Amino acid sequence: MTKKFLAALLSLAFICMAGCGGTDTNSQVDNTPSKPEPEPEPIVFVNPLTGIENIENEEVTYRRPVAVMINNISIAQKVQTGLTQADIVYETEVEGGITRLMAVFQDITKVEQFGTVRSARYPYVDLAMGHNAIYVHHGQDNTYCAPHLKDTQAFTIASNNAGARIKNGLATEHTLYGYGPKLWDWLGTKTKFDLDVDAVKTWQNFTKSGESLTFDSVATNISVPFSNSYKTVFKYDETNKNYVRYFKDTQRLDYLTAAPECFKNVFVLITDITNYPDGYHRQVALESGEGWYCVNGTYMPILWSKGAASDSFKFTDVNGNTLKVNQGNSWVCIAKKGINVTFE
Repeated sequence: MTKKFLAALLSLAFICMAGCGGTDTNSQVDNTPSKPEPEPEPIVFVNPLTGIENIENEEVTYRRPVAVMINNISIAQKVQTGLTQADIVYETEVEGGITRLMAVFQDITKVEQFGTVRSARYPYVDLAMGHNAIYVHHGQDNTYCAPHLKDTQAFTIASNNAGARIKNGLATEHTLYGYGPKLWDWLGTKTKFDLDVDAVKTWQNFTKSGESLTFDSVATNISVPFSNSYKTVFKYDETNKNYVRYFKDTQRLDYLTAAPECFKNVFVLITDITNYPDGYHRQVALESGEGWYCVNGTYMPILWSKGAASDSFKFTDVNGNTLKVNQGNSWVCIAKKGINVTFE
């Protein structure tokens, strides 16, 4: 092999090494640590009943709400649980001057335990139907309510399905509790109910995140005397910006967690409440009327309407403009004309 040929061969090899990314002895190695990728923001969806973006799964927003009848006789209020997690609570008269509650949940699976559960009454069926909710109860008024239950999908919870009788120091009729995850599973596997909706519709015209409503009139203490023996009171908590529920002068705490029962919005709706022909059960008119909306320690007069059983409540100001409602959970009092509702 000639020297000229060998030299040419070596030159060619050098060129090939350079072209294939041979080591550049003059290059500098960058040892600067790379910045970590930012964590993606969690995707959340709007709760149709509160306007708050706190639903983790879009599928939950398409679920039908669950409306549960809650015992509110005075001796059983101390063993109530689950109301602190309700999106909306309705309160109105039943019979004998007492009231009963209906708690509405968009995602019942988040409620480990609720109760105590009591029997159905006619106006609450209408209230549940206004949300297209599955109506959960134990027993019913057989004269007026029982026929109306056929107009909706109602579930009788008991200790042989999604409920249990738990000793709490009271008589047996005040001991039935339900379990949210178990209830939803039972509804999905044991009933033929429709569990989803085709389109999501928010309950009210809610504010946007960060927006907060206040009005001119002060309402740091709200008193709603449903009867001589039943008075629901809400006291405004300036620190947490919500209303705390009382029965007369007694603050009501969750039986299991001891948490205060706090609500962002309080509605007081006035209507005709009279006896049915039996002279005992109460008939609550749900067509339209006047009332008040309370939020952030203030209140304003409003007008309300519902109409058909399947219609939801519509709220306006006194001029008929659609009411804007603060994001958050709500307590709705439906009381009879002539009572002395006070705001302080």
